[in-house]
Amino acid sequence: MFDSIPIRSLVLVSLIASNMACAASADTPYVIDDEMVKRQVALSPNKEPKAPSPSDYGFGPDGRFYHPKEAPSSHQAQPFEGQLDYWDTQSYQHNMTVEAYYPITVEPFHTWQNMVDFDGKRYLYQYVRGDLKIFDVTNPKDVRLLLTKGHTWGKSGPGEPQSPFKDGEMMGAASIQWSESEQSYVMVQAYEVRRFGLLKDKYRSPEQVKAIRQSQHLKGFKVYSMKGPMPEDWTLLAERTTDILHPDAPVGQQQGSGVRDIPVYYGDGVMYLAAAPDKRYALTEYANDLYSAGYQAWDMSDPRNPRLLDMLSVPGQIVGDAEHEKVYQDNPRAGNRTSWMGARMSLFLSDKDADYAYAAMGGLGFYVVDIRDPSQMKVVGHLNFPPSVAGTEGDFIDVSQVQETGLVYYSGYPLNEDCYEPYKDVYIIDVSELSSPAVKGVLPRPMPPKQADFKDYCQRRGSFGPKRTGAYHQPGTSKSGLLPYNFYNAGLQVFDVSKPNEPSVVAYFVPPFSPDKVVDYAMGNLSHSVYVEYDRNLFWLFTNHGFYVLSSPVLGEPSFQAPKKSWPIKGE
Repeated sequence: MFDSIPIRSLVLVSLIASNMACAASADTPYVIDDEMVKRQVALSPNKEPKAPSPSDYGFGPDGRFYHPKEAPSSHQAQPFEGQLDYWDTQSYQHNMTVEAYYPITVEPFHTWQNMVDFDGKRYLYQYVRGDLKIFDVTNPKDVRLLLTKGHTWGKSGPGEPQSPFKDGEMMGAASIQWSESEQSYVMVQAYEVRRFGLLKDKYRSPEQVKAIRQSQHLKGFKVYSMKGPMPEDWTLLAERTTDILHPDAPVGQQQGSGVRDIPVYYGDGVMYLAAAPDKRYALTEYANDLYSAGYQAWDMSDPRNPRLLDMLSVPGQIVGDAEHEKVYQDNPRAGNRTSWMGARMSLFLSDKDADYAYAAMGGLGFYVVDIRDPSQMKVVGHLNFPPSVAGTEGDFIDVSQVQETGLVYYSGYPLNEDCYEPYKDVYIIDVSELSSPAVKGVLPRPMPPKQADFKDYCQRRGSFGPKRTGAYHQPGTSKSGLLPYNFYNAGLQVFDVSKPNEPSVVAYFVPPFSPDKVVDYAMGNLSHSVYVEYDRNLFWLFTNHGFYVLSSPVLGEPSFQAPKKSWPIKGE
């Protein structure tokens, strides 16, 4: 049943602002030239969610906030009765200490992070596509900015770019690991098609769809040897397209999505990627995306010559395949023109030697994947969830506790502001029986402290809900029983899951909104990422007005000295 195919500037900123300022109405007629989008639309009636009535959500007589049952995708503020009419500039913390704050913003919407050690110093890379900053974070209380490429965001927006990347180049979501064969760190960078800032609505923007199909950059990944921390120390070893049917296609003619988010790469061995290899992988409702990505496995034993091992898809992804189209039509989301369907991130592995991986595929659900033979990946377990529209319904899985407890934590994240969508629960899933994963509960909803001028974070304005607990390549080893989630306007929320039946929030830091530092259209995206130094017991929280260094007794005694052991770990 499961399909395994062994064959995967400033103009931008003005477009982002434009897209956030307005969204097409569901009543606006479709204008579609693209054959894949035409076919997807032909398979289902238009069931775009209607705007909920103000009486359909908000505070109930019991004092609780109730989210709408569904809502259309929106990039506009959606104020409701009882919401604050100002941006809350107070911060709140419990069991947490602010060790340092740096008002430097690479981008206010989303960034990736990596930390790497060279010659006894630790470096932080914070970046997103055309914007990159490199910091010396050897002393977390005296962070030094070493390099800027692209923009530095502030009250007036992105500012003038510095040392911009060449056309077609970027800093893609990266994994950095030690390679024995190269005797150096090796960085694999993801090259993905751009969506936000270019594609506004695939159902009504045919020229934007065409531009993505013909993206003038690699759709795939690049491999670099890193002899030092700065770009001049990096040497390109290889590049590959995930258009595996046309591996020699030039830029502009390559099909598919490219690599989505961070490659799962542990050094010499097998690498796993999220990618749609060609335009047929098109059965996704989400208006800002053309592709429903599956997974590719690549042999990286020689980083200079990556070799494709397998391509895994699941039913409900591929246009022109009768079985896939039938599964898509049977999905209750078909026709809503809102749900993300397919992979947003790569497979989630508990460690580099794992026999099984876990997959979050949005509206297609949660999967357990047998990777014992990476040339023949296969699904062995599946779990569906009720629709939760709008927002991303499942893109992240925390696997840090699975070896000890048999539990993983599965979540999506909000895309609308002001809680104008169903709440995105973090599901606790028991995978001890791989063929029959089962939901055992959800993490509790974070609540504000008593001294706050609001009783629910929805009142605080902006986005509220879980994002992620960081990345698998964070320094050190994750803590047993501890899950630190970034929660947008609720900042960093640390959950104690040592008693899985009684999870609780044991520490938090909720940053202030900073209207004096943030452009108006980015205000609602308060915090977007947490990155954890488990080897120095420090949280790094990235916000739309800079980043914070935090410590907490639940994590352990912090260290502000140079790390004792290099990260990533080098071979013996």
